[in-house]
Amino acid sequence: MLCLTDEVTDTYRRILLAARPRGLVDDSTLLIDDTAEVPEPADGQALVAVRHLSIDPTIRTWMDDAPGYLPPIAIGDVVRSGGLGEVVASRTDAFSVGDTVFGMLGWQEYALVDGADSSLAVVPQGLDPAVVLGVLGVTGMTAYFGMHDIGRVASGETVVVSGAAGATGSVAGQLARIAGAATVVGIAGSDDKCAWLVDDLGFDHAVNYRTEDVGDRLRATCPRGIDVYFDNVGGGILDAALANLARNARVVLCGAISQYNEDRPVGPANYLQLIVTRSRMEGFLILDYLERFPEAQLEMAGWVMEGRIHHREHVVHGLDHAGEALNLLFSGGNTGKVVVAV
Repeated sequence: MLCLTDEVTDTYRRILLAARPRGLVDDSTLLIDDTAEVPEPADGQALVAVRHLSIDPTIRTWMDDAPGYLPPIAIGDVVRSGGLGEVVASRTDAFSVGDTVFGMLGWQEYALVDGADSSLAVVPQGLDPAVVLGVLGVTGMTAYFGMHDIGRVASGETVVVSGAAGATGSVAGQLARIAGAATVVGIAGSDDKCAWLVDDLGFDHAVNYRTEDVGDRLRATCPRGIDVYFDNVGGGILDAALANLARNARVVLCGAISQYNEDRPVGPANYLQLIVTRSRMEGFLILDYLERFPEAQLEMAGWVMEGRIHHREHVVHGLDHAGEALNLLFSGGNTGKVVVAV
């Protein structure tokens, strides 16, 4: 039975992909459309008012016309993105009016969802949306499974994390400490971020890649070599880490944010170090771990409540600023998880 709140208007705003970006997104890349009519849910569907958007580097890769783990966003389509929203009309038993729903809602004010879509989840009331999208959401889960299942961090080891002041990297470093790592080193892009890593998050050392020689600093802070390198950036920083691997090291390929805006991405030049050190470099997708989210979220929530994991959110207000929010990830203008409050 249809149940509709008073909130729904006749038209709504959405952001469409107008052209394939070259580098950062700009006014030529995105089109703000305010002419679409708010749809009425059919049987088995619900209408969701989008409240918050998760801004992640992978959105930029979906904008390219290139093969990936999901199809490219088509020109003229709503920009794909995870988000949180409130159900305002429902004709499905899966969702009730007032439910908070997480899923691929996109850069828009309203999203029509299918009650049979298993990727959608109802979120318990009272949780901070930024926390749901960040440390207890896909971001935190990426850090959790990347560090534990791919990195297999063990007590006494040396761990290095690039993009360490970002949403995933900041959690990954703290998880390494909880797992018993003897030394945790973060790589970030400003002195303020480096201070946050050491003073607030418990990293042993932080390297400012803009002002310091990363290779030299890794040799100084990791004299026995790097056992686990959690890579979020690729490029020259990945090469510097490969040059300082310990024997039987694990390199976790989580992302390559330094390459997403490049016409010709550059691969690692130091990959032969994997042979010399008998090491392993492995990529992963968080989509492969969806069934294990509940167990990991329960454990993570406990650590957050105990104060063993700290987090920070960078909230950008207004749907119109979603493109600017995405660019923050590549300019280094954020600390922690970027969220758009629609």
